[in-house]
Amino acid sequence: MLKELARAKINLTLDIKGLRTDGYHEVSMIMQTIDFADELELKKISGGVSLKMDATQIIGGELIPTDERNLAWRAALEFQKFCGKSLGVSISLTKRIPAAAGLAGGSADAAAVIRGMNRLYETNLTEDELCRIGEGVGSDVPFCIIGGTCLAEGRGERLTRLNPIKKFSVVLAKPRGEISTAWAYKTYDEAPATIHPPNEKIIKQLASGEYDAAFKNFSNVLEGVALKKIPAITDYKAKMFAAGAKVVLMSGSGPTIFALTDAEHVKQIAESVADAQIFVTKIF
Repeated sequence: MLKELARAKINLTLDIKGLRTDGYHEVSMIMQTIDFADELELKKISGGVSLKMDATQIIGGELIPTDERNLAWRAALEFQKFCGKSLGVSISLTKRIPAAAGLAGGSADAAAVIRGMNRLYETNLTEDELCRIGEGVGSDVPFCIIGGTCLAEGRGERLTRLNPIKKFSVVLAKPRGEISTAWAYKTYDEAPATIHPPNEKIIKQLASGEYDAAFKNFSNVLEGVALKKIPAITDYKAKMFAAGAKVVLMSGSGPTIFALTDAEHVKQIAESVADAQIFVTKIF
């Protein structure tokens, strides 16, 4: 048996460049792994895929499928297909990352399965090969395989490693409600943003440790879309800033809001939005 962690991500920026001919959106995002994770145990079996999941710790966990619709299951199938062998695997998944929250929980699970099967079966695939498998499962999976701090372009699969950033504390606040990624992008297309994050400038600022300057430039073009469905996001952001957050931003297509802060402000920030689901973690 082998254990693997599936760490969530946050978007320090999210920009949409337009609609591609393949139906996906061209994006440019600065992504960051955080130390908040689902847990997986993988075991060899004679063939196929088996998935057992404990999602009792998250709201709505009973709605997450445990068959081939689950990204962890699909990742195992893609790994088998790439290797051209049966490579049967039993997956035991403990969910802690909320679903449909903008934190890439499903993609993180898929990435953990791909990394884990590579170790379990000692297939010695390269990181590039693992990412190619991940592309077949979902756009965020390659980043979740690599982790750290990256610029993600294309549909999210083209990655450039960036200098690691300071290990800030992170407070996650998930309001009630969920936002479908497909709905968010479709709604965005109807009224695209006019202000976009200056990613190149932000990358230089982060590399030189100019965090306060970089934080002022962080933005997510889908945040305005999310407000149409969950207007409480504005109130949450204001309260977290007032409690001492250095920056507050929605992650992905939302609705989870994250605050980066120093350790001494964590408790105050978490208590400021006590009506949300709160998770305290740190940059990984």
